[in-house]
Amino acid sequence: MSGIPSFCELPLIGQFTQDNLFRYNQLREHSFTQTRPFMTDSTAKPPINWPGAIVLLSTPLIAMILLPWYALNHEFSSAAWWSFLLLAGANGMAITAGYHRLWAHRTYEAHWTIRIIYMIFGTMAIQNSILVWASGHRTHHRHIDDVDHDPYSAKRGFWFSHIGWMLRQYESGRDDFRNAPDLLNDKIVMFQHNHYLKLVLLTNIGIPALIGYAVGDVWGVLLLGGLLRLVWSHHTTFFINSLAHMWGTRPYTDENTARDNPVLALLTYGEGYHNYHHIFQYDYRNGIHWYQFDPTKWLIFALSWVGLTRNLKRCPQFAIEKAKLTMQFKYAEEKLSLQAAGHAQLEAWKAKLAQEYEHFNLVLNDWSKLRETWFAEKKLELLHKWEEASFRTRFQEIEYRLKMQRKRLRLLTAQVPSVA
Repeated sequence: MSGIPSFCELPLIGQFTQDNLFRYNQLREHSFTQTRPFMTDSTAKPPINWPGAIVLLSTPLIAMILLPWYALNHEFSSAAWWSFLLLAGANGMAITAGYHRLWAHRTYEAHWTIRIIYMIFGTMAIQNSILVWASGHRTHHRHIDDVDHDPYSAKRGFWFSHIGWMLRQYESGRDDFRNAPDLLNDKIVMFQHNHYLKLVLLTNIGIPALIGYAVGDVWGVLLLGGLLRLVWSHHTTFFINSLAHMWGTRPYTDENTARDNPVLALLTYGEGYHNYHHIFQYDYRNGIHWYQFDPTKWLIFALSWVGLTRNLKRCPQFAIEKAKLTMQFKYAEEKLSLQAAGHAQLEAWKAKLAQEYEHFNLVLNDWSKLRETWFAEKKLELLHKWEEASFRTRFQEIEYRLKMQRKRLRLLTAQVPSVA
């Protein structure tokens, strides 16, 4: 990230202009996603969302019947298996790099050719249009864990957050595009939204059929690269709404249910580092360390080398270290609170923790003063290249102090015995 770092601030998505207000009202009146009635009586079950229920419940059932039958009576070609792997990867990356990190969060910008590819393979994943998906996801982040407003709140249980929220027309899942004026003005997004059903049929039948014809195994590719790929793509993506809010660690924040889980990252192309994502949602990375499996990040970064992506957003290291340290202080305090009142080392541990917390506040104060000085210098246009380098060095020194304190705090917490 070039220049002097600052805290991750929520960027303005855009203004709700008269033009996209007209589009919004049109969509509310005519879109198939808005023509269904919504229940306002909280005591009654919402009506079934028949298109979603048919697709989501029938495809696994058909797969469980047809795939074993075909395997017993025929032989799947290696080309059919490769079609499954490659198309599942294309679907997954179109959702993670396209629907999610590009359109929902605007963590980077992409060339129109890349956006069209994302649109095609994202449509093939049958997870609704970009407009509906990204708008709903922004609502999820805004109302995280709110059982009345989060479309797929994990606090309503695994089944609801995984798939149940799509089977009925819940009020919390109602489309509201007022948070997506940028998408309403995106020609690629609106083309897909207005022709969604035709594109779904074309991509899910046409692409596998063409591949099957080319390799001489139409039915094998339709079953593996078409049917099994769709079921796999659905449920690996849905794990982020369900399991990633229930299973894993919370190293950055405990103010929501999102978890970091490297196992889920393997299944979801890097989306498993969900605790990080929910506190730093405008970072194009989910796995911030080199050893963390995040192929979506690698794809976006690699495309930037050839100019197909640009303006990749990264949250500054200081903000990340601050979040980690805040959580370590919380865990240390919780662990100390469980110790017996008469423990010989308890007061010494508390004193050390208080000392570390005082140091933490001093570092934060130094950071604030340094930022104020930098902005003042920048405003007066007195910042020369050597001065900018000096400021950057001082920022890095503060970040290093936080990193060292985090290690000391980890050692202090390890000295405190766990209480069964």
